[in-house]
Parts: sequence; C-alpha cells; structure tokens
Amino acid sequence: MPLFAQDPVVSDGDKYSVLFENDKVRVLDYKDMPGEKTHEHSHPAFVLYALVPFKRKLMLPGGKVIMREFKAGDVLYSDAQTHVGENVGETPTHVIMVEMKSGMSMGVK
Repeated sequence: MPLFAQDPVVSDGDKYSVLFENDKVRVLDYKDMPGEKTHEHSHPAFVLYALVPFKRKLMLPGGKVIMREFKAGDVLYSDAQTHVGENVGETPTHVIMVEMKSGMSMGVK
C-alpha cells in the first residue's frame, strides 16, 4: 500500500463529502453513477454502510481486483486499503463510510 496515496476527499471531492469528523473518526458520504471510477486513494480502517444496492470493482496496488456487490443495509468492515474503485453495476452507489483514526481506543477490555 503506498504510504502517500491521496485522501479520497481530495482525489475525488465530487464523490466524497465529510459529514462529521473528530479526533476518533471521520464519517464520509460517497455517491457515484454507473461507469464512474475514482482516482487512486487510501482509507484507514473503515466501516461501510450501503444505502442502496450496487456493484463495484476495486483495483488494488499490485494488480489484485476485488468485486463487491451490496444490498441496501449491508455493512462491511475493512482494514486500511489503497484502491481505485469503479461502479460496474447498473445503479448508483451511495454509502456512508466511518473511517477510524489511528490510536483510537475501542474501549474493549
């Protein structure tokens, strides 16, 4: 994973917007249309909540490709990741992402 891949709000500000941010998390709203693709960017560990059904292709550094299909209400956890995302379905993508900031304590003992 490149150490200096761009913040998605910078690389794709037309698709990502910040809904909330503090020292623990950043909450992003992401929307795109079928056929649209992001620039390469990085996320810290995150939780994704799908608001609508959609299908995506994620292209990771080194050539690995991940296909993902979501139903409305699906939730996914991911470790930190750098990728290019592409909407390869027939419906718009709309998700809420909660990015974890480093040093965050989960309060679990």
